[in-house]
Amino acid sequence: MKPRIFSQGFSRYNVSSIGGRLLTRSPQFHTSSSSSASASSASASSASSSSSPPPRSRRWVQVALVTTAAAGIGAYIRSEQGSGSSTLSPTRFTPYYLVSREPVSSSGSIFTLQPPKADGSNRAVYEEAWTTGIWSVMFKQPQLQIGRDYTPLPSTSPEEEEDECLRFFIRRDPHGEVSRYLHNLDMGAPIEVRGPRVECGIPPNTQHILFVAGGTGIAPALQAAHTLLRRTDQTRKPRIHILWANRNRDDCSGGINDTVVVPAPQRSWFFGRSTPPAASPAPVASPLNQTRSLIVRELEALRAQYPGQMTVDYFVDEEGSAIGKQAILDFTKSVGLSSPKPSQDNLILVSGPEGFISYMAGPKLWAEGMELQGPLRGIIKELDLKDWAVWKL
Repeated sequence: MKPRIFSQGFSRYNVSSIGGRLLTRSPQFHTSSSSSASASSASASSASSSSSPPPRSRRWVQVALVTTAAAGIGAYIRSEQGSGSSTLSPTRFTPYYLVSREPVSSSGSIFTLQPPKADGSNRAVYEEAWTTGIWSVMFKQPQLQIGRDYTPLPSTSPEEEEDECLRFFIRRDPHGEVSRYLHNLDMGAPIEVRGPRVECGIPPNTQHILFVAGGTGIAPALQAAHTLLRRTDQTRKPRIHILWANRNRDDCSGGINDTVVVPAPQRSWFFGRSTPPAASPAPVASPLNQTRSLIVRELEALRAQYPGQMTVDYFVDEEGSAIGKQAILDFTKSVGLSSPKPSQDNLILVSGPEGFISYMAGPKLWAEGMELQGPLRGIIKELDLKDWAVWKL
């Protein structure tokens, strides 16, 4: 999910384009081309008929409505808590304080924010968001009165949960007003935040997620893994596979691929030009003396907690490796082999810079001040995957 800049009072709506209709309040997912055609036909006939939508579409709508209703009720309750509250709220900004900034690479750091007081009031707010799916928090730049959304990282220690802290992976962007402001703050400085805002609810029945991440898009990938894998029980073991692409090795230093990845020559989504074919397969292991980045450590810790349910492959542009069709097909085909019957529980999520999202799944669109999913395009569209819903973050 690429953080986006908005003015303080700007209204945001979760709006998507499905079958030529604009649907507000209820997030919808792209499906295969045949399913989209069916949805278009159904929408055309619904104006003059009372027939219900197909079972699969109805399932997504029901899940979305329940998620939206639950979030709305929680938001209303929190909005009634008064302006002096230290509880995170989606309707007003709350001052948190910068207590830690740990470098991940030369261009990015993990920021840890703590509320004014840890009185337990935030735990229910956080838990509701973590249970629902992928969520973000808006940071305010007070001088310019603008805000930008960032995605919290899952907690890694009981101490963080006890202090009600939130952590964020934030890139230092020389052209980003909010990013520059945050990286120049001193320890203990107040930061006004507002949220949570649910970007994408993960349906309860989701069994497999393929997460295609570029750069800091790894933050929502960690969220998705955290939310999905927490649903593990004796009868259900969901799986997530993460494909993470970076410009250089810094952010994913020490990362080891879980599958053998052969990079395909293709247009670089970072620079909009063609990259030459690599002379050899992408390395599946890093040198033993290479330091593991903080993000890689968190990925490995989560993978160790849920053995056999989470896998990660790393792609580095400067090394000639890129996420291609085969990397996507390797996972989707493995799911098909393990579940020969058609499934409605498979989800592809795409997050990263705008160029990355456009290349993978087509661009998102803006219309009348609202962000839309836009039509499914890119290499995921070309693969024409059946039984996989797609959402662009």
